[in-house]
Amino acid sequence: MKIEAIAVDIDGTITDEKRKMSISAIESIREAEEAGIPTIIVTGNVVNYAYATAVLIGATGGLVGENGGLIFKEGTNNNEVQPLADRNYVDKACEYIENHVDPKYKLHYSSDNPFRISEIVYYKTVPKEAVTDALKGFEDEDKIKVYDSGFAFHITDSRVNKGIALRKLCEQNGIKMENVMAVGDSENDEEFLKEVGLKIAVANADDSLKEISDYVCEEYFGNGVKEAIEKFVL
Repeated sequence: MKIEAIAVDIDGTITDEKRKMSISAIESIREAEEAGIPTIIVTGNVVNYAYATAVLIGATGGLVGENGGLIFKEGTNNNEVQPLADRNYVDKACEYIENHVDPKYKLHYSSDNPFRISEIVYYKTVPKEAVTDALKGFEDEDKIKVYDSGFAFHITDSRVNKGIALRKLCEQNGIKMENVMAVGDSENDEEFLKEVGLKIAVANADDSLKEISDYVCEEYFGNGVKEAIEKFVL
């Protein structure tokens, strides 16, 4: 297949377990860019973090942020972020969760919540079940998704995800999804891997992601991204 673009997650994919950026991943992404293959950042992170990451590593394909809650590409849409999610459902859901969570647990907001446009994030200081159980009974429960990114719990509008947002971004930029190679590591990457032509899981990926992937890297984290780019793109 002809690879027209690379879509890659940030945390746990081009970074390690301490969120330190992989030099080998950066070098490979830049080699692909020089060969005319743009990289799209697809992440649960906020747009300013994702944009800074893209600029610093040299990724020109645009970005999907907040687990599909928004898309952005410099030079398009008057350089404005395009929100895709309804934040009202998320705000109401989180208020409900905080009023119904088991009293033995204390929820802790992520420090980047003030910058989030479409979702709310809690640190993983409680079991995921404590969050999902607290959500039961919420009148719009079907409109809410709880993602475990490996680093935090994301409360998101269920009608959007990384896959839907990536497809919209690619359509706007004339990129065929069957010609995209996607690389990820955690459960919130499943939706966008399922949408593309070539699905890659790094060696440290969740088993569920490995099961749907076309190729599982031998290398971990950013070294896995390098392995995939060298094998299938360069």
